[in-house]
Amino acid sequence: MKEKLEALRAEARAQLESCSTAAELEALRVKYLGKKGELTALLRGMGALAPEERPKMGALVNEARSEIEAAMEAKVKALEEAELNRRLEEEQLDVTVPGVAAPMGKKHPLSQVLDEIKDIFLGMGFQIASGPEVEFDHYNFEALNMPKNHPARDTQDTFYITENILLRTQTSPMQVRVMEKQQPPIKVIAPGRVYRSDEVDATHSPLFHQIEGLVVDKGIRMSDLKGTLELFAKRLYGEEAVVRFRPHHFSFTEPSAEMDIRCFSCGGKGCRLCKGEGWIEILGAGMVHPKVLQGCGIDPEEYSGFAFGLGLERIVMRRYNIDDLRLFFENDLRFLEQF
Repeated sequence: MKEKLEALRAEARAQLESCSTAAELEALRVKYLGKKGELTALLRGMGALAPEERPKMGALVNEARSEIEAAMEAKVKALEEAELNRRLEEEQLDVTVPGVAAPMGKKHPLSQVLDEIKDIFLGMGFQIASGPEVEFDHYNFEALNMPKNHPARDTQDTFYITENILLRTQTSPMQVRVMEKQQPPIKVIAPGRVYRSDEVDATHSPLFHQIEGLVVDKGIRMSDLKGTLELFAKRLYGEEAVVRFRPHHFSFTEPSAEMDIRCFSCGGKGCRLCKGEGWIEILGAGMVHPKVLQGCGIDPEEYSGFAFGLGLERIVMRRYNIDDLRLFFENDLRFLEQF
């Protein structure tokens, strides 16, 4: 058996020397070290030896196995090094050629304009407030002077989770949440996502963004609202921007108004962008309703305030002359790379 073992070792060394590929090396491993290999066969034949000879023979077989394994590992490294040298000789690489630049991400157009709007209001002394998108019916409707039988609710296509929990349809609930926690003076904006059950088309989406503004203090008048929003429009669209206010109705403000900006495409003459009217509506606003103040523990005899809400998508679409709301949510790089 010892003679057979020595013959195997010599044969394995010789064949390893002549081995030139990884496939040949794997075949040799199976031949000598596999479950049905030559060394395994020798171990199985040890049953014919005398008991006192078996330990010595087992040690010799294991020594031979270790020697062959080490030789194979050395051969693997030698083959890998030879392959690398061959590739270095055959492949011509110009290490001075500039690499291909990876595309860099950047802010979404909605985020760009939102940051700009935040900066404008921060510059006017406003703070930024945030609140839950999953909201209680109380904050979304009832505390905003819209009880369960209020007709304004019929115009709201709301995603209800339970009878009293819903996805907020507006950022106006932040008016109530802020006033409940903070006594006047209050001066905040609350940007965020809102949800309504709309069909997806060029001008509607079940998800969009609003920015709510709220100011409450002693002696706040409609003229303060008008001056604040005129300054905002000029900061956002340029000093040449012209705005107008039209009477309107919102449940949580009284009096209420909508603010239009003179069409920056036609200068007020009428065009396709403004649908021939010369003006483009950009936000709704008004004086905070006394019932809303009172419900939040603020005395409407002592304090007054104004609130406004604007749609971010509408602002961005007007800013860049985008005519399809769906483009904001499709993640098409051909569209996003333009900003």
